[in-house]
Amino acid sequence: MSANQVAAAVPAEARDALLSRVEDRLRDLFAGEKSRWSAVDPRAAVPVEAVATLVGAGGKRLRPSFCLDGFLAAGGDPALEPVAVDAAAALEVLQAFALLHDDVLDDSPLRRGKPTAHERHAAAHRDAGWAGEPRRYGEGVAALAGDLAHVYASRLVSALSPAAREIWHELSIEIMIGQYLDIRVAAERIADPELSRWIALCKSGRYTVHRPLTLGAAIADRLDLAPAFERYGAALGEAFQLRDDLIDAFGDSTVSGKPTQLDFAQQKMTLLVALAIQRDDRISRLLADGGTGDGATLAQMITDLDVRDEVERRIDHLVEQAQAAIEAAPLDAGWREELSRVAVQVAYRQK
Repeated sequence: MSANQVAAAVPAEARDALLSRVEDRLRDLFAGEKSRWSAVDPRAAVPVEAVATLVGAGGKRLRPSFCLDGFLAAGGDPALEPVAVDAAAALEVLQAFALLHDDVLDDSPLRRGKPTAHERHAAAHRDAGWAGEPRRYGEGVAALAGDLAHVYASRLVSALSPAAREIWHELSIEIMIGQYLDIRVAAERIADPELSRWIALCKSGRYTVHRPLTLGAAIADRLDLAPAFERYGAALGEAFQLRDDLIDAFGDSTVSGKPTQLDFAQQKMTLLVALAIQRDDRISRLLADGGTGDGATLAQMITDLDVRDEVERRIDHLVEQAQAAIEAAPLDAGWREELSRVAVQVAYRQK
């Protein structure tokens, strides 16, 4: 599809055309890196393969999609499409960085329906009978692969303007600070709903919707759209994370591709858990006593306390906020309609 055809296409088609180029960019990046390092020694390509495997395992591509939406909705110059494509690809690689580390922090056995990187490489260590501890080896491979993903992501955004680069830096910092607070609050068992909401926004919500949209607009040199995208992204980003919490607590792992009730096992102070603790201190005692093995009991208690329904109502309200924000944005009607549709799709997904 030519640049003129992309410009004339309806929003979803225009985005999909650029997303196809993002996939090509990712495939070429990892093919080149695997070939380069395999020529040095086959073992040198292992961390590259770990990143490529995760990126290629069928993620939702939400962050690249929102980045491209921001660029296209802002009327981005076709000459800047390569910069937008690289930035969108960088967001997916940055997501791989976050997930590789997150899976180690959460001791998660599955990601996208397959063994996580640290589990896979620990098993390889055990099977081969290598020296040392398999778990430490597996976690080391995952940590290094995550660091490598961060380097690749940084390289992909090398052509960003100063304004766009500042947005990139901010979202990168927010991920790490939010992730730290996530594990710290779990360790201290702090049941503070407002803090739980802020952590969810910082480590996931902002960098899933708000920052990618604004990054795309910045590439198009339309920072005047930042306030509207922030209102839309803040609301939808929170709804995204709340849906993630509900999927973890009540979802089907065969659909989501990852273990359910892992947040309970890790004693994460999600909004679900924080609200429930405020209503019934038996939940706090259950967590403190290590009684997270019976996730079904905890999930039922959360349901009985009306917390599950309250979070669903919160999601409804956030979707309405996001749609109102985008309806008032200075965008073409087609893009306002598309972003309103996407808000529903993201907030009410099953995986």
